[in-house]
Amino acid sequence: MTIAPNKLSDPAVRAFVNAVNAHDEEAFYELLTPDATMSDDGSDRDLRVWADKEIFSSAGHMDVVTETQGGRGLVVNYRNDTWGEMRTAWKFTVTDGGHISRFETGQA
Repeated sequence: MTIAPNKLSDPAVRAFVNAVNAHDEEAFYELLTPDATMSDDGSDRDLRVWADKEIFSSAGHMDVVTETQGGRGLVVNYRNDTWGEMRTAWKFTVTDGGHISRFETGQA
């Protein structure tokens, strides 16, 4: 059983999941601070290169299984055309203005 994106607690994280699932690059990047960073499996990555490869050019999709930390921590069944489906953990840092300044993901 998964959590519908519109039921997620944190508005910025909710918008992030919706942007990923809609493959909406414009909405995705509008959620991020200009200097946003990210890591995958503990290694910092170039956010734009990573997002293009892992989300937008490979039909990435997030099915949220659980949320913690007021909605800023997720466990997700993530799938894309490159890797198939895998269980991943996501952690978001959100500014007071509601933008994501960092996200971290990796195998859960």
